[in-house]
Amino acid sequence: MTLRQRIEQEIRERGPIPFSRYMELCLYHPELGYYSRNAEQFGKAGDFYTSSDVHAVFGRLLARQFEEMWRVLGSPAEIRIVELGPGRGLFAQDVLAWAEKKFPDFLRALRLVLVESSPALRTRLEQRFTSQMEVGKVAVLETIDSAGFGDNAIIFANEFFDALPVEVLDHRGELRIGVNGAHLAEHFVPPSPEVLEYVDHYSVQPEEGERVEVPLMAQKYMTRVAEKLKRGFVIVIDYGYTRDELLAGRHRGTLTAYRRHTVSGSPYEAPGEQDITAHVNFTALDAAAENVGLEHLALLTQAQFLMGIGEPNQFGDAFEDCGSRQEHAKVALQLKHLVTPAGMGETFHVLLMSRGVDRDASMKMGGLRFA
Repeated sequence: MTLRQRIEQEIRERGPIPFSRYMELCLYHPELGYYSRNAEQFGKAGDFYTSSDVHAVFGRLLARQFEEMWRVLGSPAEIRIVELGPGRGLFAQDVLAWAEKKFPDFLRALRLVLVESSPALRTRLEQRFTSQMEVGKVAVLETIDSAGFGDNAIIFANEFFDALPVEVLDHRGELRIGVNGAHLAEHFVPPSPEVLEYVDHYSVQPEEGERVEVPLMAQKYMTRVAEKLKRGFVIVIDYGYTRDELLAGRHRGTLTAYRRHTVSGSPYEAPGEQDITAHVNFTALDAAAENVGLEHLALLTQAQFLMGIGEPNQFGDAFEDCGSRQEHAKVALQLKHLVTPAGMGETFHVLLMSRGVDRDASMKMGGLRFA
């Protein structure tokens, strides 16, 4: 049975389903979901790529920032970095390698916890980090509920929240997915109280012809993460917006499907075979964390964040291994993609929060240099 057939079967048994349920099945069905299939979705040959696919400098710069956070926390004997949605583990691999080369004291304290819901990707992570898992340096887990954050932790989420299922609202109401003959069909129902409350606080009522996403699952997930953090930092990197931008008429209707780096025509086109994402509402995500005691530090562009970390040594982390002018030029182009407006620099934003950390010391960290 195909995923489309399974979705249609659920609709016929239960009635029209929320868009969030449809998106959940498309992305996370245990056998047929996009992230659950044993397929190569990542990298330039796949459907999308992340900052870690561009160059190892992304992980190297973050390793430098993590080490600085560890020192701000008082250089504890153990610190856990909990990465949400690590995918193939390239970022974690780069962080470990650079910490080993540059920050041996930090490496001794470091424990990496990789939280990945996809069975296929967990298997790949276990294969990649077999030796590190054997000595307790790395743990691969399915959910944050089974993850111990310890007394000091850094929670890191790069392009994670954009892939969590969302509700969709337009002027006709809250979207439901039904079946009309051989096709999936859209229906609308009165918005739930939870959706209306979210819109009142963090979003806007869509005008005719507009749609807005309501990421209730992201809010709940952030709340759970923040509640588990005893002391430390949260770093969220993603493409997104603030409520002020919504009010200005921007970032409405950001739901997008991708196949092979190309925007797909419809999220209903190929269930389980294409990525579905929605931009992150940073105003709402920040509020969810602050409501359970986290402190807002800054919301920056990725360019500001990475430039702040890399500027003091002129991005030596990027160019250290370059043995020729050609290699230097190639790395310069890759770095440019990470930090310039034409690449990821202005599209991606970085939200930083903390709990139980001296604010003045935090604001002096490299990543916050341009806050």
